[in-house]
Order: sequence, then C-alpha cells, then structure tokens
Amino acid sequence: MSIVGKKFPNISVNAMNDLGDTYQINVLEEAQKNGKKVVLFWYPKDFTFVCPTELHAFQEALSDFERRNTIVIGASCDTPEVHFAWLNTSKDNGGIEGVTYPILADSNRNLSNVLGILDISDEVYDEATDSVQLIGDNVTYRATYLIDEEGTVFHEGVNHMPLGRNVKEYIRLIDAYSHVQKNGEVCPANWEEGKDAMKANVQGTKDYLTAQLN
Repeated sequence: MSIVGKKFPNISVNAMNDLGDTYQINVLEEAQKNGKKVVLFWYPKDFTFVCPTELHAFQEALSDFERRNTIVIGASCDTPEVHFAWLNTSKDNGGIEGVTYPILADSNRNLSNVLGILDISDEVYDEATDSVQLIGDNVTYRATYLIDEEGTVFHEGVNHMPLGRNVKEYIRLIDAYSHVQKNGEVCPANWEEGKDAMKANVQGTKDYLTAQLN
C-alpha cells in the first residue's frame, strides 16, 4: 500500500556511518527535528554489483542534495558490522569507501516489513518440519522515499533488483516539490528548475499551454 501523502513510519533503526559509529535513526524524526527533506533509498545487499554504483552515485550528488536542504540515508537489511566492512572496502574492490552518509541496518526487517518492500514472493507450509517457509531472499527491492520537512512522503518508487536508479531524477523531484511548496504552482511533465510551472486552475493551464506554443 502506498504511503504517499502520509507520515513516514515512526520506527527507529540501527545505522552505521563511515566512522564506525553504530546508532539509531528514526527517519521521521530526522525530517521533523532538522526541518529538512530526506531521501531514503533501499538496496538489496552489501557486497553486490549494482548496489555500490548507486551508493557512489548518491555520494557524488551529496552536495546537490545538501544545497536543497535534503538529508541522504541509505538502507538495507545487512547488519551494521557488514556495512562497516563494506565502507572500508575500496571502490576498485567493489566497496563503498568514501561514502559519508548514514546507512540503515534493518537486520530485523521491522521497517522494511512495514513498508512492504521485502522480496518475499510466497509462503509455503513444509509438512516435514511442520513450519511455514518463505520463498524469496527476504531482502529489499530498490525502494526510494522522498520525505518533506513535516515527515510526509511526497514520492515513493520501487525498482526490481537488476534496475539501478537515476539519482538526477530525485533531485528534479525535490526541486519540483520545493517549487510547489514555495509558489503554490503545479509542475507539468518534464518540468525542471527554471522552467515555467502552472496555476492549478483551468485558466492557469490555458496560459501555460499558450506560452509553450508561442
């Protein structure tokens, strides 16, 4: 179920940073107490292939997010210790050395389960062990949440495992949402910072379309 337009779940999760500090992060509180937007992106596993390209891409764009008053947080179901090992592995060896934003370690799956982003395709009953077994890796898809300063989700998206994200699109979405917040206008298809937006009424739409044709 979508949580766009709703508050992000009020759940604290263990996290790790590049200094080796283990602490807890509550994403909702991070947005509200700091008065900042948050981009939270989930990836399936540490020490894999597509995942490090995404973590490095978010790191390269970190200053762009910071200029937009936005916090970047990564997340997976690996433990803090595995995160730290990966943070200390060089990029040439498939690691994420140089990444400075925090990474959630949702190893108990409390938050990812509430969000409904775990790769669990089915549950089957095993008569031999008299137990229910999961089919799937029980790790997250590439889910992304954009959260505003009040803790409300204004974008969510979920990619399948093989599909890496376009970090620039999240910057565009943050710019568009900030424009809506500031100006009360709506942003049409392919809108980018500096382009004309639209008034949310019939006359405003007509004026916008007329301007595009001239």
